[in-house]
Amino acid sequence: MSPRPEKPIPRRGLSRVEAAIYLGISPSKFDEMRADGRVGPPKIIDARKVYDIRMLDEVFDALPIDNHESEEWHATV
Repeated sequence: MSPRPEKPIPRRGLSRVEAAIYLGISPSKFDEMRADGRVGPPKIIDARKVYDIRMLDEVFDALPIDNHESEEWHATV
């Protein structure tokens, strides 16, 4: 019997690069969004800065939606 593959452990704190990837942007765009206040400050664990995934979800939810009224979009079930 082969060993079961380990499941990834969900993490709440992400590094700067991981946070950028999570939002679907480059680290430099992440830095721009930090500088202009669209992304909040990191949490500090000893000397390490980590970004709360819940805060990143709020940042993403607050982004504007591309509203092309001529396009129709329907969710598929």
